[in-house]
Amino acid sequence: MSKDFVLNTSQGNKLKATIFGKENIRQSPCIILVHGFKGFKDWGFCPYIGEYFSKRNFFVITFNFSHNGIGNNLTEFTELDKFAENTFSLEISELSAIIVAYKNNFFGETNNKYIGLLGHSRGSGISILTAKQKNEINAVAVWASVSNFDRYSKRQKEVWRKKGVFEVLNTRTNQVMKLNVSLLDDLEKNKDGILNIEYAVRNLKIPLFIAHGEQDLAVPIKEAETIYDWSNKEMTEFIKIPSTGHTFNAKHPFEGSNPKLDFLLNKTEEFFINNLT
Repeated sequence: MSKDFVLNTSQGNKLKATIFGKENIRQSPCIILVHGFKGFKDWGFCPYIGEYFSKRNFFVITFNFSHNGIGNNLTEFTELDKFAENTFSLEISELSAIIVAYKNNFFGETNNKYIGLLGHSRGSGISILTAKQKNEINAVAVWASVSNFDRYSKRQKEVWRKKGVFEVLNTRTNQVMKLNVSLLDDLEKNKDGILNIEYAVRNLKIPLFIAHGEQDLAVPIKEAETIYDWSNKEMTEFIKIPSTGHTFNAKHPFEGSNPKLDFLLNKTEEFFINNLT
């Protein structure tokens, strides 16, 4: 069973969240699903993931970052002005707010102390960085993770600053989505600090699960291999999934699961059972 919530943050933003497995909240571990760039809590496999883990006795929180471009229409990008103003640091603070809200019984009273993060793509990087900051996190699983946020050439950055925006085409919706200079400022100011994924992985003291499709064209599997190289091998599991890409053969609108996604969910479930229970 799912239920919707709206969390007001200290920065004056609203986080739309959906929980799965409310009946599990009191005693079961919590998994927080963290969407990526141009992602949202109702994209493709996200509700399916929530249902999957709730049926296996986890309490699951899915949510939209406040500036991911999704407004009252939960499946269309209608807030492109907010999308343009998003930053990596804002997303870390908002994931932290969800964690604090859960611990403070915002979603319902809980007696279970275990929390796992499950991130996809850019959301994986945000999950790793947040887990490094928040002692409440007990395990992190990352799917198709980026290994760094600095994905722009020197020339692109020069044009970005000159024009004031960086334009990204959403091939699914054919929308041109703009990013303001504030994102670049955040990256350049904090790339060696709170946005340094390498430092976070090298200093992560909790179990880490890395999964990546070998045919990922959006985030090459080399990035997962790099994260694994940085990690504590005694606490890290790394699986490569052949013949699949960035979303593990899942689509939006969701057309049902498939063998690649089923395999990934099963392995992720095993990881969380081993480290959250």
